[in-house]
Amino acid sequence: MKSLMIRQCVYYTGILVCFFSITGCKDYLDREPLDAIPNERYWKNTEQLEMAMTAIFSRVKAKNTVDMENMGENTMWPSTNQYKDIGSGVFPVTQPTVNDEWRNMYRDIRESNTFLANYRTAAETSPGANELLAAEVRVLRALAYSFVVSFWGDVPLVLRPLELGDEEVYGERTPREEVVDFILADLDSAAAILSPTIPTGNRLGRINKGAALALKARIALAEGRYDVAEEAAKAVMDLGVYRLYSNGNPATSYWELFTNAGKLANGRNQETILARLHLMDIIMHNLSREIQVPDQSARFVPTRSLVDSYLCTDGLPINKSPMYQDSTYESVFRNRDPRMTQTILVPGDTWGGRYDGRPINENDNPSVFMRPKFNQDGRGCMTTTGYYYKKYVTPSAVGLVGRDDNDIHLIRYAEVLLTYAEARFEQGKLTQEDLDRSINLLRDRVGMVHMDLGFMAANGLDVRTEIRRERRVELALEGQRYFDVRRWKEGERLAAPIEGVKAAWFPELSRGSFRISPEGYLQAQWNRRFEDPKNYLWPIPQPQLDRNPKLGQNPGW
Repeated sequence: MKSLMIRQCVYYTGILVCFFSITGCKDYLDREPLDAIPNERYWKNTEQLEMAMTAIFSRVKAKNTVDMENMGENTMWPSTNQYKDIGSGVFPVTQPTVNDEWRNMYRDIRESNTFLANYRTAAETSPGANELLAAEVRVLRALAYSFVVSFWGDVPLVLRPLELGDEEVYGERTPREEVVDFILADLDSAAAILSPTIPTGNRLGRINKGAALALKARIALAEGRYDVAEEAAKAVMDLGVYRLYSNGNPATSYWELFTNAGKLANGRNQETILARLHLMDIIMHNLSREIQVPDQSARFVPTRSLVDSYLCTDGLPINKSPMYQDSTYESVFRNRDPRMTQTILVPGDTWGGRYDGRPINENDNPSVFMRPKFNQDGRGCMTTTGYYYKKYVTPSAVGLVGRDDNDIHLIRYAEVLLTYAEARFEQGKLTQEDLDRSINLLRDRVGMVHMDLGFMAANGLDVRTEIRRERRVELALEGQRYFDVRRWKEGERLAAPIEGVKAAWFPELSRGSFRISPEGYLQAQWNRRFEDPKNYLWPIPQPQLDRNPKLGQNPGW
């Protein structure tokens, strides 16, 4: 089914420039522009408001959400990549991506402010239609503010369209707490108006009450407001409309969610709360190819750190479980949390990377992966760590460029359950019943043993560590890891070298230019650092500071 939301995102992205560019600039002869919709002639009816809202939504991060995984230590991008540089702590105040994020987020905020300043003048097609659209825009503005607060801390809180001469354009930053107070209150206002039901039909993919509350829970958790996070997460749970995606098979349900089968348009996915929808030949991305590109290096590769984080099937970490074996590459994948083999490629899996690391034999089936490839010969997908992802990969799309149409999931019900458990724990209120209604639902989906407080105590496992581990493995490759590491004040993780497979598994790693750690693991990146408190915030971009010195600079930059 072709969603109206998807088609509007494509068509109205161009229109977006026409009406949002009016605010803050005028034609030098004060003539009515021929290539834009004059502001005084827009905002006349609900249809125009819907075009404007859809245009703003079209700016929300899609695959770029997954790209941000390169700032954490789950994933390694093999070549120069600005997100990778940011995550490694090696970047200047002139880093283009830092300025691009500032510009893009404040563009979204400006466009939202323009909408909210004008929507009340529009005639309604039905009672309450305009306020409903305004509530969706408030959520989009809150999402943009959640990024700028996380990146820079204190930021300008701008709530109206600004003209170039306005003093506020060159004002100081607003304290982080004040900005967060506003965001959370605005999300409450939006949630009070939005429908609790999952949008379907022509509203497929639109923002509803669950999205507003789930975003509130995410932001509150990030800011250490655990009581607020718990309340918002519980409110989503109590809506009773979301459930974890399942096809009835624990061995594939988690993986399938990130394929075409898990698209919202299929009507089977009641887990995804907020997503960027895609549609073949209309709006597509390139994620499958980048993960298993068949003639170059994989753009996203799992790290040893991520691989080692998965528990064994007995519920114990690899340093405690008698089930863990690392004598061979294949043995590492055995007896592990099933999410590991539904996230990371395993020997025997179907893939799109063509010839792997085996000696090339034309009789071998290149659609089956057996061994990692460490040399780039143009005939198969090379990995810099020895591991590959399968999550988010549609094998049939790997051989094509930009032909992925699976949805990019921005907020899932799984995250809400994780937020609830973490918020309860951080308040000292976590019970076994809380785990059974949250984390253990995630484990049930894949057939993993339950998280049990008594078992953890008996085996000397730290509950906070295990809750954080659960979040890591459930949300791997979804762009959340960097933000989690920073909010937990575990920045030292980002300073550690990026490692991969044990070199002893593959004789070719003892030859050539491969770098091997003293412990015997392949090293993919080692020039990393993290300075506390400097790297817990990004620098104010130099171009912004040049324009407005009142912004000031963050500590250490």
